[in-house]
Amino acid sequence: MTARRGVDGRLTSFGRDGLVFDVVDQGPLDGEIVVLLHGFPQTASSWDLLAPRLHASGYRTLAPDQRGYSPRARPRGRFSYRMSQLTKDVVALIEAAEPPGRKVHVVGHDWGAAVAWTLAASRPDVVATLTALSVPHPAAFMRALFTSRQFLMSWYMFAFQLPWIPELLIRRFDPSAAPRVMERMAAGQTAANLSRDMESLVASGALTPALNWYRAMPFSTPSQLTKVTVPTLFINSDSDPALGRTGGEHTRGFVTGPYTCHTLTGIGHWIPEQAAPEVAELLHIHLSSRLLGPEGRP
Repeated sequence: MTARRGVDGRLTSFGRDGLVFDVVDQGPLDGEIVVLLHGFPQTASSWDLLAPRLHASGYRTLAPDQRGYSPRARPRGRFSYRMSQLTKDVVALIEAAEPPGRKVHVVGHDWGAAVAWTLAASRPDVVATLTALSVPHPAAFMRALFTSRQFLMSWYMFAFQLPWIPELLIRRFDPSAAPRVMERMAAGQTAANLSRDMESLVASGALTPALNWYRAMPFSTPSQLTKVTVPTLFINSDSDPALGRTGGEHTRGFVTGPYTCHTLTGIGHWIPEQAAPEVAELLHIHLSSRLLGPEGRP
């Protein structure tokens, strides 16, 4: 594992198994670390509104561009994007930032939340607290998938399993020709912002690697279904077109540690951007109640 730092001591990148991941390191260098994990189709920039609020509270944030999104971390084939690899990437980041044994707070949105859930379940030795935005515990999501309308809401996950066709359609899609569709997909974001994210995904060369996160789902491991023991905050919203309430209702049964659930009213899927002040306040309560000692433990 390799790590690169700037002259100010900030972590700028870290490596694992020959891959190099870009990371945004901000906030007080001596503050407790909060790892921020983005989702599809965004990058670390999705935390730009929330991170400064955490810095103001004394926290240091590490926001990586995850596997497939970092230009130097794009292995070929969907098998390379299975969850076991995604979580090991985050462990490599944690080890690059702090000595072994130091715990960090982990916050994830969308796919980043799925990684955060799995990391907290499989490696509680490195996670002080978990905060998941939008996406419920993977086992709760699976239960909802077959017991509610979540199956219909998740149609795109199955469509993305097809080879090359999703790439073709996304590259050819003209947002100006279907503003209503774009507004619906944005679920609270403006059509312009969603178009920005999708255009960036295509232009950066990350489109197929990002879709491979979905295509690797058949290679899920039992660790994704393990119960979480660390203190957990789950924040969802009542206007998310991709995620129904059933998964959130089942999540409590998969957390054995202290657990808090908060549903944001009138907010869509893009919680870090739509509700940064509300999320920051909830995080302040959640994280400050689990202050870490000098050894990085509560």
